[in-house]
Amino acid sequence: MAYKFKNSLGTENIILGDFADLPSTMLSKTMIQLPNPASTSYAHEMLALCLDKEIDHIYALKTEEITHLTIAAQLFSEYGIAIMPNSSYEL
Repeated sequence: MAYKFKNSLGTENIILGDFADLPSTMLSKTMIQLPNPASTSYAHEMLALCLDKEIDHIYALKTEEITHLTIAAQLFSEYGIAIMPNSSYEL
């Protein structure tokens, strides 16, 4: 589903990520391990990851990610990172 969504964006400069355990063979510049949204510091971990990877837009696909990121949207915007609306792509 994430690959289909990625293709619908029409750009090549996209990094996919998941907080589920991923085999190390899948991890690369375009596929990364995300923090677990169950973490109490999830928003800050995501912010650090975005700053490290120079990510400026986040399209969260899972409800638990969307919930935390929406609450922290102002913090992310202060660093030029947009939390994109989820109405058309939530899984």
